Amino acid sequence: MNMQEFGTPGAPSTTPDVEILTGGVAKCTTRLADGRELIYFDDPGTDLGPERSVDTRALDPRPETATMRLDVLTGDWISVAASRQNRAFLPPAELDPLAPQTPANPSEIPSRYDVAVFENRSPSFGPALRTAHGDAPAAADPPQGLDDLGELSLGRTRTSVGRCEVVCFSPAHEGSFGTQTPTRARTVIEAWADRTAALSALPGIEQVFPFENRGEAIGVTLAHPHGQIYAYPYVTPRTQALLRSIEKTGPDLFARILDRERASTRVILSGEHWTAFVPFAARWPIEVHLLPHRHVADFADTTAAERDELAPLYLRLLRGIDALYDSPTPYIAAWHQAPVHVARDSARLHLQLTSPRRAADKLKFLAGSEAAMGAWIGDIPPESAAERLREAVASVPEVTA
Repeated sequence: MNMQEFGTPGAPSTTPDVEILTGGVAKCTTRLADGRELIYFDDPGTDLGPERSVDTRALDPRPETATMRLDVLTGDWISVAASRQNRAFLPPAELDPLAPQTPANPSEIPSRYDVAVFENRSPSFGPALRTAHGDAPAAADPPQGLDDLGELSLGRTRTSVGRCEVVCFSPAHEGSFGTQTPTRARTVIEAWADRTAALSALPGIEQVFPFENRGEAIGVTLAHPHGQIYAYPYVTPRTQALLRSIEKTGPDLFARILDRERASTRVILSGEHWTAFVPFAARWPIEVHLLPHRHVADFADTTAAERDELAPLYLRLLRGIDALYDSPTPYIAAWHQAPVHVARDSARLHLQLTSPRRAADKLKFLAGSEAAMGAWIGDIPPESAAERLREAVASVPEVTA
């Protein structure tokens, strides 16, 4: 057996309290050596025991929480997080920072695991207060609510209060969400739901965003199968634009979009609770949206049945996208959720998966019109893209839970 799968031999261990979540997923929470929170989510029927190794590393103090600066021309807040310059960049497998610790690899996760979630060591948004667990120094100038952040004037700054978490889908060194088993995918979905609820309850959090970056073409710096969750102190610019559209067109906008798309030729696959489609006005060469059939604000609002269906359906979608070409497709899988405190009855949970891959050996780069002006030019008609994707998904074996 590979010892790296089983944590550091002889390391001290503890037995954290275990909570059983929906679907039989077991959750236990502990702390890393510098006080950051680490949460294990165990598959139902896992062979993991209740004990978890203790993180005994001697770590530097956590960096001070970053600072946001207001771009007065747009109203956007820009977080300046200099500590991110020191994050790992394409390390070899034997130094994988997301693998279970070994004597030769003092990684971020001390125990073997199924799914693990922990606070990012180099976060874009950090804790507001120092605690007994050794969190960063208290925020010098935290946001004072959405009205405060909405004021426009020159030279405004605020502390980048929030939280950034890493979600490890597997202890394997390589892969993505799409390479996981249905059971493991279901565990990750349960982790997303649990973390969405927990992060939404933190003081000062206005929006929670789970996502996966896949491939070096997207800027991924670790081959390990993982995603992230950002908890923002504001409502993001993309969501603010969405809320303006909802305000102009009505609170049932997502229901009407779904009805229209389900009646079109752009549907990729559909189940009892979810439908995936290429949107009417797709920007990217590969762009797929995935919506729940009923209104849910975020993952925490989904039912067990919706989570159960999502796991195999999402896997088949991702594997179909990979079947388009002979090599894995780079993408950003962005799970848009309603803000924590506003538009909960109108902004619907949905996936927007985008890839710049426009051919086997070509990428779409954002040049003058898109990057500078936000004026997009699509390369492929959405109906043509949908037809190719349907054929690719049909070529993939059906995923059963």
